[in-house]
Amino acid sequence: MSQTRKGSAAEALANTAIGWLVNFSANLLVLPLFGFTSITPAKAFGIGVVFTVISLVRSYILRRVFDRMHWGNKTA
Repeated sequence: MSQTRKGSAAEALANTAIGWLVNFSANLLVLPLFGFTSITPAKAFGIGVVFTVISLVRSYILRRVFDRMHWGNKTA
């Protein structure tokens, strides 16, 4: 059985929310190591939002493509 669009969106949202938490922490810890010394929590949040939106759209589209191809779906 294939996943519904609502199910695909819920999965993508949950996956992306967890990814955002990792991204936010990484922005604060890693960017200063590359010379970005003025990274504040607000800037890390903004950077995280941009990449989160990109990730959410990418994840949803990829899920729908795989679902359409029936790749990874079990048949009854």
